[in-house]
Amino acid sequence: MPNLPPFLRAGGVEIRPATVLAPMAGITDTVFRQLIRRQGGCGLIVTEFTSSHGIASSVNARKPTRSMRYLDFTPEEHPIAAQLFGAHPEVMAQAAALCQQQGFDLVDINFGCPVNKVVRCNGGSGLLRDLPLVESILKAVRAAITIPLTIKIRSGWDESDIVSVRVGRMAEDLGVDAITLHPRTRQQGYSGRADWSRLAELNAAVRIPVIGNGDIVNPEDAIRMVDQTGCDGIMVGRAALSNPWIFQQIVEYSATGAYRTPTQEDRHHMIRTYFSMLMERGAPDTVGRMKQFATYFT
Repeated sequence: MPNLPPFLRAGGVEIRPATVLAPMAGITDTVFRQLIRRQGGCGLIVTEFTSSHGIASSVNARKPTRSMRYLDFTPEEHPIAAQLFGAHPEVMAQAAALCQQQGFDLVDINFGCPVNKVVRCNGGSGLLRDLPLVESILKAVRAAITIPLTIKIRSGWDESDIVSVRVGRMAEDLGVDAITLHPRTRQQGYSGRADWSRLAELNAAVRIPVIGNGDIVNPEDAIRMVDQTGCDGIMVGRAALSNPWIFQQIVEYSATGAYRTPTQEDRHHMIRTYFSMLMERGAPDTVGRMKQFATYFT
């Protein structure tokens, strides 16, 4: 059985093991990230995707803005990446520099979000229709920070315009340190199947680490992705909502061919722990977060 790579290196940051918690809007706040970190097995965690304009405009704000609250994190979350979205190179560069000042280990740029309100502003996967603008953003951000720069993309806008290899080669040439590919198109959204063959194509085309994302539901899927694509690491998103133990399970399965399945008692303890963490933080959306997690977790 193939094994999960023990680590990957993005610039000067070692991600050990080679597993990443995906950024998920409205979910991966500091409390959820800490919960995942405490279960073990997750090499890198990423913030919710955050507006570069929101960060840049917060510089002279009298009180913390919503965008800056997205960037709250604790020391136990290291290594941690701040994920940004936007379509203006200068603003993206300013926001990235602020993230470095905040103490993040990496900056990640979102070129993959398929949500309409983001795409309408030419953000997320909308940028895959304008590769010259992608190039300008990467050049500006790379020049603004010294910490590692990574990107997350989709295969392309639709099946008639698959650009993952082109973007990967461009990113490598411009000094990007790693690339995550979710091999669906923007038009697919989250429907259909992720085409893992495109991960293999990208991995063969670049020398920087390639992280695979999409349709990893259990540890077996993670190891199968590594086997089929040769990717350097894996990223898990939605599966971690109902199974926060998945990263440790992936590590166990890679090492032994088996993994522990949580008991009902484990699940009860987990939800009580998360609720306690939320109440201790005392954020305005605590009750909403509790309801949301209970929906995913039960």
